[in-house]
Amino acid sequence: MDHMTKLFTVLALCVAFLAHHTTALNKNAGNKDLINRVCNLVPANKQMCVEILHSDPIRSQNGDLKDLAIISLRVAAKNASGILTDVKMLIDDPNLDPDVQQGLADCKETILDAESQLEDTIASLLVDSDVDAQTWLKAALAAITTCDDSIPGSDDVLSVKSSVFRNLCNIVVAITKPCLKIVEI
Repeated sequence: MDHMTKLFTVLALCVAFLAHHTTALNKNAGNKDLINRVCNLVPANKQMCVEILHSDPIRSQNGDLKDLAIISLRVAAKNASGILTDVKMLIDDPNLDPDVQQGLADCKETILDAESQLEDTIASLLVDSDVDAQTWLKAALAAITTCDDSIPGSDDVLSVKSSVFRNLCNIVVAITKPCLKIVEI
């Protein structure tokens, strides 16, 4: 009889494990679907969107729209830090035209603002204030545009990185759209 109890216990554990595993697989399939729905809203950058939203294996597999927005914002913040690093490096080049150096100095200030605004966007999302998140996000996008406008030319490294920054922010704009909230339910 003791042998039967052990066998029954093992079988029960196996059934429980399989049920949990199936639920987890369905959850992950649902999140893949959610990521695809979000990324369909940014068709010009759909592949980048999918890659970015899958870049955090924990949040992307188990997360909701807020988690996906935070993933994109963190990548955007990292991108902004990269732009800031490049600006600081370029600003010290004594061979640059004074107008370009002034533009870089202005850009440095606006990138610092954009980083702060991304932090404010994350804070707004964490307290479920999508309207405030949109406001801070628009301010960050305006800051990067000001940075671009302050530097002559459009083929420099900073322009390429600022384009990526815009794309990352546009993913968050798509995620925080009110119409997507209805689709998530």
